[in-house]
Amino acid sequence: MSPDSAVPSADEIIAATRVVSLPMAARFRGVRHREAALIEGPEGWAEFSPFLEYEAEEAATWLEAAIDFAWRPQPAPVRERIGVNATVPAVAAAEVADLLARFDGCRTVKVKVAERGQTLSDDVARVRAVRQVLGPEGRVRVDANAGWNVDEAEHAAHALSEFDLEYIEQPCASIDELAEIRERLRDWDIPIAADESVRKSTDPLAVARAGAADILIVKAQPLGGVRRALEIVAEAGLPAVVSSALDTSVGLAQGAALAAALPRLDYDCGLGTAALLAADVASPSLLPRDGEIPALRVRPDERLLSSHAASAERESWWHARIRAAHALLR
Repeated sequence: MSPDSAVPSADEIIAATRVVSLPMAARFRGVRHREAALIEGPEGWAEFSPFLEYEAEEAATWLEAAIDFAWRPQPAPVRERIGVNATVPAVAAAEVADLLARFDGCRTVKVKVAERGQTLSDDVARVRAVRQVLGPEGRVRVDANAGWNVDEAEHAAHALSEFDLEYIEQPCASIDELAEIRERLRDWDIPIAADESVRKSTDPLAVARAGAADILIVKAQPLGGVRRALEIVAEAGLPAVVSSALDTSVGLAQGAALAAALPRLDYDCGLGTAALLAADVASPSLLPRDGEIPALRVRPDERLLSSHAASAERESWWHARIRAAHALLR
């Protein structure tokens, strides 16, 4: 948020907050239920939903994004609809077809790989199943969430190359490792995308300066809001993919606002993840239709907010989290 922006007090934010717990259609990041704090401000509803393990310092950036979206007008859009990808968690290959059926019309699929406790053979089988469903013209990208070292990443890339990968997202943890694997895979024509090296870094531009990625993955919440994410993409000078953090439809609308405002958008975005929820806070939910979602603000349904309200204990936990994050706002 800009220095001259009025920041609502923690009490104001909490008074405007509804905390929900939504069941997942498939286990994702070890999560069976997704908790989120939804906040209504003068401009509409926003979401604050850093994952439960994130400490207050990291969560503060997510709160900045929610305040910005709920209290301030957003940058003007240059497109009304956003192409989105399907997302396949680290499920068994036999589950892939049924899962992809939830993503109406999506011709791009992001597949989670390098899951702890699984093997490269599991990854290959999962990606093969995705390619079989999509056919030769669909686009397949994989996301390792920094789960490999450089040698493992190179080996995995070679094993997965037969499936014509669009890119590999965050194969390794450090920027130096990303730069090395990018160089090793140069002749294989497999681009490297950076996610954690952008959203979890104190310097989100370092990966671009190091020449360690071909594509940036940007998310509105972890980067402090739509404006800050737009600034990062502009300064980096790299193509961007807008993604989400397993958001409700309210949070997906924040991501859609970012994608709609990008001057250049060459890739389908990871904003179709409402399809991974077994319930949502909006009716209709911001689900993919013909492989797209609209760029619009979402107002939650009061009936759904009530039926999926978190317990009093969890609500108190989120209120305390908002106060802790608010105390660290710039």
